[in-house]
Amino acid sequence: MASASAAGEAEVPNKRVILKRYVTGFPSEDDMEVVTATARLAVPPGSAAMVVKNLYVSCDPYMRGRMTKHERPSYVPDFVLGEALVNFGVGKVMASGHPDYKVGDLVWGMTGWEEYTLVPKPETFFKINHPEFPLSYYTGVLGMPGLTAWAGFFDVGKPKKGDTVFVSAASGAVGQLVGQLAKLTGCYVVGSAGSDEKVNLLKTKFGYDEAFNYKKEQDLDAALRRFCELFSNALSFQCNVHFSTNSTDFPGKFCILSFLRGTILTLLCRYFPEGIDIYFENVGGPTLEAVLDNMRNHGRIPVCGMISQYNLEEPEGVHNLFQVVAKRLRMEGFMVLEYFNQYYKFEEEMAGYLKEGKITYVEDIAEGSGEGTGSADRALHRPQRRQATGRRRPGVSAGTRRHFL
Repeated sequence: MASASAAGEAEVPNKRVILKRYVTGFPSEDDMEVVTATARLAVPPGSAAMVVKNLYVSCDPYMRGRMTKHERPSYVPDFVLGEALVNFGVGKVMASGHPDYKVGDLVWGMTGWEEYTLVPKPETFFKINHPEFPLSYYTGVLGMPGLTAWAGFFDVGKPKKGDTVFVSAASGAVGQLVGQLAKLTGCYVVGSAGSDEKVNLLKTKFGYDEAFNYKKEQDLDAALRRFCELFSNALSFQCNVHFSTNSTDFPGKFCILSFLRGTILTLLCRYFPEGIDIYFENVGGPTLEAVLDNMRNHGRIPVCGMISQYNLEEPEGVHNLFQVVAKRLRMEGFMVLEYFNQYYKFEEEMAGYLKEGKITYVEDIAEGSGEGTGSADRALHRPQRRQATGRRRPGVSAGTRRHFL
């Protein structure tokens, strides 16, 4: 059984990012605080725990839900006020009472946004088998996001060669990988993103066949007329989308949502004239509505997340769910934790793709000095506003990773 060295018995300062109050709307720096506690670099006598020095921690959109106090239990527990935020991270074992983990091992798993974390159940951590890659990859392409893309696309999406695939938030940590896995499978792939820079990234770096900026069209009435005329002439079919700026037709918020849905619906008509076989769902809202109208019969929708809804006090409804019945669609949510038993199989497959140059990965690392919550706030804030590219990783010791949406 491994144990801490004598030098590791001392207490050391331990900076932590804690949640000060539960959040409504977008998280801000004021919701968090950096505090300095102490950590003992040893495990309790007789314990099978381990102490990990955190090198990289990941920032994922789902963390926003954990910053809200829920009256009913959610699928993941709420963060505890006054305690360090927790998420997946990469670390080095500093002390261990577990026979399978020794001092110096590099591992990844659920850890704290702090310099040192006492892990009571080391068996929930994975050993890093490919240190030849950047360690930060284990908060991304070789970690939870990569496994999410792999499991959701192959197990839930069940792709076959020639399928048409649409991915929302396509330049994010998961989306950039789904698109590349789809291309490796022989699919036609289109992605949506929130800037021209990200659209270019999808087409030039990640191999998407087509991509579009869902935010770009400011005059949506004109855009709709232009696109419908273009589609009708070029594709010899009529794209029938009712769309109006008249507030008596679409009052208030519904009018705005109808604009967005109409624009996306029109773009999907353009890129998928025969419909979509697989939609990898990351955003929800008007995008999901538009996609449902464009799915092929017996299409599959792996539901990974709905980031457009995470900061809303009243989530938007989807008004055309009957398409699931009419088109005999399979729409299925999934939890990556249920695929952890396949992790090492996934790791070897993805490592092979990386070595062969078949998969490209982009990260966004926010270096943190530990003197304030700035990097943590930016790491959490940008994905919620869908400003990031790749996975966000704030560093307690090294950096924080964020992925672009």
